[in-house]
Amino acid sequence: MQYSPFFLAALFCLLAANAQASDYFRIKVVDEATGRGVPLVELTTVNNVRFMTDSAGLVAFDERGLLNRRVFFHVSSHGYESPDGGFGARGRAFDVTAGREAVLKLKRINIAERLYRVTGGGIYRDSVLLGDKPPLAQPLLNAGVLGSDSVVNAVFNGRIHWFWGDTNLPPHPLGIFDVPGATSQLPENGGLQPDVGVDLNYFVNDAGNARATADMPGPGPTWIGGLTVLKGDDNRERMFANYVKIKPPMETYERGLVEFDADAERFNLVKKLPLDAPLFPDGHPFRAIEQGVEYVYFPRPFPSLRVRATPNDFLDLTQYESYTCLTSDSTEATPVVDRDDDGVAKYSWKRGVPAVSGKLQDQLTKSGDLKPEDVHFQLVDVDSGKLIKAHGGSVYWNEHRQRWVMIMLESWGQSMLGEIWFAEADTPVGPWLYARKVVTHDKYSFYNPKQHPMFDRENGRVIFFEGTYTNTFSGNTEQTPRYDYNQIMYRLDLADERLALPVPVYQIGDSIGESQSLQRRKAPDSVPERHRVAFFALDRKTSATIPVYSRTVKGHQQLTTVSSTDEISEPVFFALANDQPDAPATTELLLDFMQSETGEHRYSTTAITENGFRENGTVCRVWSTGRASKSSKP
Repeated sequence: MQYSPFFLAALFCLLAANAQASDYFRIKVVDEATGRGVPLVELTTVNNVRFMTDSAGLVAFDERGLLNRRVFFHVSSHGYESPDGGFGARGRAFDVTAGREAVLKLKRINIAERLYRVTGGGIYRDSVLLGDKPPLAQPLLNAGVLGSDSVVNAVFNGRIHWFWGDTNLPPHPLGIFDVPGATSQLPENGGLQPDVGVDLNYFVNDAGNARATADMPGPGPTWIGGLTVLKGDDNRERMFANYVKIKPPMETYERGLVEFDADAERFNLVKKLPLDAPLFPDGHPFRAIEQGVEYVYFPRPFPSLRVRATPNDFLDLTQYESYTCLTSDSTEATPVVDRDDDGVAKYSWKRGVPAVSGKLQDQLTKSGDLKPEDVHFQLVDVDSGKLIKAHGGSVYWNEHRQRWVMIMLESWGQSMLGEIWFAEADTPVGPWLYARKVVTHDKYSFYNPKQHPMFDRENGRVIFFEGTYTNTFSGNTEQTPRYDYNQIMYRLDLADERLALPVPVYQIGDSIGESQSLQRRKAPDSVPERHRVAFFALDRKTSATIPVYSRTVKGHQQLTTVSSTDEISEPVFFALANDQPDAPATTELLLDFMQSETGEHRYSTTAITENGFRENGTVCRVWSTGRASKSSKP
């Protein structure tokens, strides 16, 4: 006899109620900074009995034989510091008594805070055992889903639509391989607040289990990407995606475009695409307007692919264009770098030309066809300058920062696919350069991170993202019970000064004999017509920085760190002091050069020798342009 997941959940709750909360010793693990319960904390007894906190940070402990005595627990959690248990042990001992509670505070290493598990079974298992009321309608098992890979989502017809990759169900290890889906209410329309949870309403079969929504014919799994909502001429919303069919080991043998049928709650085939098509929708798209035209961008993780934001253009691959430095007749097999008369690689939007993917960029760099200074899409660690191999992620406009914000996965980092970084840029195409790690994992994967801009709080100051937590690709043979192969939500406060990353400072006027000035970009459309990135600096104050002001002397800009005159208002930028101890390897001195005849000052991190300029001291310490492209013009 097969029981529905609703019956099993009700039975579990009944058994839990009969057991009584007073039968358990309650262990609550909280974030030292916020006081919030920490999910995914492992507590292991001396005899290797292993417990894992649920999404409320709770463990319901009832190990027979270990009650009514002092018990030591080894404590570990990704991105948190384990407490010192003495003599080299990392953990804490408690006097374990049924009906009592112990609270353990952990210091967070991650900048982002882990909130809860979005998918899978037993999300609030221990909370239910302890008699607490979880925020979810289905806190133990929702539509039979035990694990789901890689989310894509979009707001469609007033609700958030969620779709996943391969998904595990209780009856058999082979679950759903053709895109299960669900909806949830937006927080402003009655849904849970994003720091509380996501109440998913799955598309289910007659048995109440999650079902496929993109069952494309042919063997192997169906995966989707590039989930895009567009309005047609009739102002009706339509939702499209790219799909692929996969055969072992992980080879795409078919690709096409599908459209979601809101009545049937399924994707229907629109057209198949050539496998050798150079450009097609994928990743986590966003919209942006350039010169009055609205485009859909498809970052992977850099936004180097776009198409006009109409259904007809989305479905027509000839309309897709890439931001590339390849010539118009290039193919991925025969790439040729397009250069100007000075030999500089020319980046521009071109239709039908391959984007310079990370793999192709590495290939061209190794062959010498791309010089280090030609590389446009590249990220480095803001402190060490170490190159970061960007693997995937998502990009969205952030109102709080007034910039484009990226949450990105690093490959071959401290963990194979478990390190998440934050970066930002003035335009979708950059300059992207400096990044800060916000999530780390100890030999575990956390891939395909997805920001949720519909969840932004405080005008974008607080953002939310999730990713797939799994031992796949990590080299770790142990799978975390209940958590493995599931989505975990994080929040990130962009006001944290550790996320104050260097932004471009542009040099305006670069002709010989022409007066120059430096300025930051202050609004979405204020990138100067003629511009060059002179250096990078901070646009906000931190505990380690000093303000740098601009004043006009004899018609020329002069930088100063002193704010004693009436004409000086807000700082142009923030920087480090010249003598800053332990200055990051990515910084260098900003030199002041003056022309004695005119009194004009120019500022540079390298020597200026033309036109009678002589070094006149140093202003501060700023961040290098690294190997980022000099231009930010889309």
